[in-house]
Amino acid sequence: MALTIYNTLSGQKEAFVPIEENKVKMYVCGMTVYDYCHIGHARVLVSFDVITRYLRHLNYDVTYIRNITDVDDKIFNRAAENGETYQALTQRFIDAMHEDEAALSVVSPDQEPRATAYMSQIIDMIKVLIDKGYAYPAANGDVYYSISAFETYGELSNKKIEDLIAGASERVAVNDVKREPTDFTLWKAAKEGEAHWESPWGNGRPGWHIECSAMSTCCLGNTFDIHGGGPDLKFPHHENEIAQSEGATGQKYVNYWMHAGAVRVNKEKMSKSLGNFFTIREVLEKYPAEVVRYFLISSQYRSQVDYSEDNLIEAKATLDRFYQALRGFDFAVIDATRSPDVEYEARFNAAMNDDFNSPGALGVMFDLVKELNVCRQTSPERAEVLAASLKYFGAILGLLQLDAECYFKLGAAEGGLSDEQIESLIKARVEARAAKNWAESDRIRDELLEQGITLDDGREGTTWRRS
Repeated sequence: MALTIYNTLSGQKEAFVPIEENKVKMYVCGMTVYDYCHIGHARVLVSFDVITRYLRHLNYDVTYIRNITDVDDKIFNRAAENGETYQALTQRFIDAMHEDEAALSVVSPDQEPRATAYMSQIIDMIKVLIDKGYAYPAANGDVYYSISAFETYGELSNKKIEDLIAGASERVAVNDVKREPTDFTLWKAAKEGEAHWESPWGNGRPGWHIECSAMSTCCLGNTFDIHGGGPDLKFPHHENEIAQSEGATGQKYVNYWMHAGAVRVNKEKMSKSLGNFFTIREVLEKYPAEVVRYFLISSQYRSQVDYSEDNLIEAKATLDRFYQALRGFDFAVIDATRSPDVEYEARFNAAMNDDFNSPGALGVMFDLVKELNVCRQTSPERAEVLAASLKYFGAILGLLQLDAECYFKLGAAEGGLSDEQIESLIKARVEARAAKNWAESDRIRDELLEQGITLDDGREGTTWRRS
């Protein structure tokens, strides 16, 4: 089965055909860096990380660009509130974002352009749009894009220009500098004391939408394969990007549009006002990073996912099952270059080729685990093949790369039992069982369970994991 991708522009799955054979050029809208990344950002980061990993698994030469918005009203306002420069603020949160990415095993993009490094290209694109009649400078020093000048505006979001203009006219107060209330800003005149850049229209800074148009086309060309982002970017951000880029270049901007699904918290929209807003850092204080990553990819990238205590607990339990299956195998000895099981690989690829269906791929891995657990007793050589295959598929999804014993010993609660204390209690339990002191054996098991330690008795002895 060939790779198919759900294209937001057409509203259906399409066979993926790259512009250049065996090459993929992809741009994903990144963060506006004025605060810590939240769990919704994590969904986008992890989703497109899995997509990139799988495309590379298919031997595509992927150029993955994810920008940083380091010029924005929110940035300037937060810096002023903190009494620091906007440069210090943005660098601090860029560093924090990189730490969050590393914790979630998100591979760094090939390039991470910042808006402040592309001012000349942004200004040049605005000049072209003015020359072609798509944009106009206003008396107040702003420059606006006229959406009525771009005939196909609204295609991505299925909105009609006339409806947008009519609706905006009813809601938006009259603005003497704009031709239509829906026209959006390409260049904003600087406020007093605000950071600014020189331009033909006076000192100012770019609008958010034009930044991405300039950065994406500079890094990937006028037309590229995939553009992605969060669910809230389809309109107006991505719609405006199309209008700007195609207006400036006269060429199709993007072939495949992809949007990650929203994160809900206990089935409600995440927002600070509702008190259900969680940064990645807050989540990682409660749950191991790999558990959070597993939770995020257990639903297909474009579906809505519900963040809840129960769902995170379930994610940990299922990830435990995978690692339990890998216990006892020495991957330093098992040939890491061996090919995965052909049948399971075909099923895994079939799932992922269906619009990166990660839940389907995880289902294949669960079937593999069932056979692996049987083969431990009946066919050790087959078990090694299956264990190596499980590790191989996990790597494609960014999972199962820890040593199994290390995984189960991670996440000890502060003040809880140390590894040495646990091992000592297990030794005492083994001695009690040898003496047929079943009451003492059960007491030690219950004591460990109360401390969040689960024991697994097997033919090769007793292993343990933190619950």
